[in-house]
Amino acid sequence: MSMPWLSRFGAVCGIILALSLGVPGVVEAFTGETTVTSFVAGLGAAFGAPALYAYQLRQADAAGRFGVVAFAVNVIGLGLFTGVGFALNLVLFFLDESTVSAVLDGPTRWAVLGSGMVFIAGSVLFGVSMMRARVLPRVAAVGYIVSLVMLAALAPLPDSLLSSAAHVAAAASLVWLSAAVWAVPSFREP
Repeated sequence: MSMPWLSRFGAVCGIILALSLGVPGVVEAFTGETTVTSFVAGLGAAFGAPALYAYQLRQADAAGRFGVVAFAVNVIGLGLFTGVGFALNLVLFFLDESTVSAVLDGPTRWAVLGSGMVFIAGSVLFGVSMMRARVLPRVAAVGYIVSLVMLAALAPLPDSLLSSAAHVAAAASLVWLSAAVWAVPSFREP
């Protein structure tokens, strides 16, 4: 297997992730959260790690050590927050409010908040590394920072037009970054 294949696989995963955020975001602006939108968003998060890896492959040489640290924090935060997204959208969504409150009392609440904080820190650091490296589109990198921080910050709150807008903005940034990775593979075929 060659590295261009990995980059392109990650780019496709980025598009799938974007669709799993953006389409439910648009639908939920009109309908509120539904079983289908919750299901799509909960499973779609699984495509984040390959996308993030592809973005890092594309910028690795230019991003240097800071990029490596930013990638490491972001991939750990993404892993944690993917678990939170899965639980919120595919487990807690289907429970009554008193059960959800009982589950989120105690250490679970702190684990969810801690996961969100690591995700936010990683998203900011990796977005800054993309801006500094100047390999991927800078506007998409800024969108990555702002929209992913908004997603994490708004996750514990009731759905709103602002959370739908954050989903759509995240989707747009991810599509743009993925398209840039697809256009120029990180390594040449042997």
